[in-house]
Amino acid sequence: MQPPAFSLPIQYVRQIADQVRSLEADVPGWLARSQLTEADLADATQTVSFPVAYQLVLNALHMTQEPALGLLVGERLVVNTHGILGYAAMNSGNLRQALDLFERYIGLRTTLVSVTHDIEGKLVRVRFEEPTPLGEVRRTVLEAVMLTVKNVLDYITMGSRHVLWVAFPFPRPDYADLAQDMFHAEVRYDQSWAGFTIPEDVLDQPLKMADPATFQEAAAICQRELDKLTQNKSLSGRVRRIMLEKQNGFPSLNVTARLFHMTPRTLHRHLQDEGTSYKEILENVRHMLAVEHLKAGHLSIQEIAYTLGYTDMANFRRAFKRWEGVAPSAYGQGSCAGKSIQNVEPTLT
Repeated sequence: MQPPAFSLPIQYVRQIADQVRSLEADVPGWLARSQLTEADLADATQTVSFPVAYQLVLNALHMTQEPALGLLVGERLVVNTHGILGYAAMNSGNLRQALDLFERYIGLRTTLVSVTHDIEGKLVRVRFEEPTPLGEVRRTVLEAVMLTVKNVLDYITMGSRHVLWVAFPFPRPDYADLAQDMFHAEVRYDQSWAGFTIPEDVLDQPLKMADPATFQEAAAICQRELDKLTQNKSLSGRVRRIMLEKQNGFPSLNVTARLFHMTPRTLHRHLQDEGTSYKEILENVRHMLAVEHLKAGHLSIQEIAYTLGYTDMANFRRAFKRWEGVAPSAYGQGSCAGKSIQNVEPTLT
């Protein structure tokens, strides 16, 4: 099985660990089988590779002896678990916009599955496909991801539960009644596809939590990250992705090197071979986010500086003038007139 270009944010592993623990299995032992520790779960900058994610799920199934593990984990993955993608979904104008988000950007969170949707008559079919065969963890992953997305749609529609029925491409399990209870919809097995259906006439109904400005700001950051991933799958592109997925501050050079199982010196040498450096990538990410926040006008200049890791306002002003040729106060308004992506992101993961 060849892994795709993939990394899974540690917060998802943390949710699996919590479920493994609740089933009274040995969490430290489970992690150790994949060369991880409980300290790794607390490192919000940590990610795991496809082979590690695959083995974690497989070992969790074997250790807990819980065939419905995917459903139990999926139930834990509420909208606030999904970082900037979840935040954008919360502010979507309607279900069509939310589905478009998942279709375009789910790869920012995981490439275990892809999402598409199509309209057939009066029904919308939301399809989940596996770009790489998932083998023994297929059922578990599909159940977890499908329930996760369904719960996000329920949340943003304030519990309207528009899903009519759910389709799985495998035989009916012994826990089928549990699946139906969790999806709050009919669940059909032995289908030719994986996904669920919703009525076409609810796609464009306005959502009460919609915030167009905040949605645009969040979607812009998703798109910037996706563009970089699409255009550049080099080591420097992967380092940039980790920085954009930061939770509690940008990872240091040492932490970043550890994520790629390298020494800082080796990471520095590889980045030099690609014509860049850790410092230059960090500078570019800070520049991009600073401009995005100033354009959005949702944060004060002081708040922008703080979220980008500047403890000294003078240093931020000097950096911004170097980037744009003008002071941040001359570039855009610094008022905090709305919700902040960077302020909420740490609490969303």
